[in-house]
Amino acid sequence: MNENQNDRREFLKKSMLSSLFLGTMGSLSTSVALPKVSKMDFGLVTYLWGKDWSLPELISNCEKTGYKGVELRTEHAHGVEAHLSQTKRDDVRKRFEDSPVTCVGYGSNFEYHSSDPALVVENIRQTKAYIKLCHDIGATGIKVKPNTLPEGVSREKTIAQIAKSFSEVGEFGADHGQLVRVEVHGRITQQLPVMKAIFDQVTSSNVRICWNSNDTDLVDPGLEANFDMVKEWLGDTTHVRAFDENDYPYQDLFRLLDKANYQGWILLEAHSNPADKVASMMAQKQMFEKFIANL
Repeated sequence: MNENQNDRREFLKKSMLSSLFLGTMGSLSTSVALPKVSKMDFGLVTYLWGKDWSLPELISNCEKTGYKGVELRTEHAHGVEAHLSQTKRDDVRKRFEDSPVTCVGYGSNFEYHSSDPALVVENIRQTKAYIKLCHDIGATGIKVKPNTLPEGVSREKTIAQIAKSFSEVGEFGADHGQLVRVEVHGRITQQLPVMKAIFDQVTSSNVRICWNSNDTDLVDPGLEANFDMVKEWLGDTTHVRAFDENDYPYQDLFRLLDKANYQGWILLEAHSNPADKVASMMAQKQMFEKFIANL
C-alpha cells in the first residue's frame, strides 16, 4: 500500500469519527433541555426591608440571602446622603467593591410636577447633587419620580414641565455616567398613558422608565398592551412587591420582560414588615427563581 492510500484511509477514518461525534451531539441537543439562563438579576430596594440597617448590615444581609444588588433609599439608617464627605463616599464605594453586592443606585424622592417654579428648580438642583453622590459611590443611576398632576394647572403644561425636567437631569446624569430612572409612580402619573405622554416629550436618551408593578398596569387594555405602550423606554430597573402578598401577575410580567430582551434588575420593594426580614428575603428569592425557571 502506497503512502497516498494510507493518507486516504486515515482521512476517511477521521471523517467517520467526526460524523459520529456530530450526530451524537445533535441528538443530545434535541433531547436534553438546557436550563433557562436569566438576563435578570435579583436585588433589594431598602424601602421597608432594610431601612433600619446600617450599610455594613445591609450588605451582609444581601450577601447571606444571595441578593446581587441594592437600591439605597433616601433618609434610611444606612445614611448614604449628599452631605457625605469625599472620604466617606470613598468608604461606601469600597464597601461595595469588596462585596459581591452591587450598588445599583439611589432611590430619591425628587419630583418635578409642582406648580411652584421655585420648588421645581430646587428638586432639579438636589437631583444633580445626588447624581454626583451616585457617581462617587460607584452606583449606576438615580431613581426619581412624578407624583401627580396638580389641580388648577393644565395637564399638558405639567406633562411638558415634567418632561423638560427629566431631560435636564438626564443630560446631567449622562455627564456623570448615571442613568436617570423614572419610577412609574403617583395617583395619576402611574397610569401608563400618562407616563407615555411624558416620555413622548423627553429629549434625553439617558432617562428611562423603572417599571413599578402597580395595579394600574392591569386596567384596560391589560398588562401586555400597557407594557407595550412604554417598553421602548424601559431602563435597567424593575420594582416588584413581595410575591406572595398580592395577586399581581408576576409570571406574565417576567415573560414580557424576557420577550423584550430585558437585561436588568428585578428589585424587591416590599411593603410589609416581617419580624425576620432575612428569612423573608430568602423566601422571596426562591419565588423569583421559580418564576425565571418557568420562562
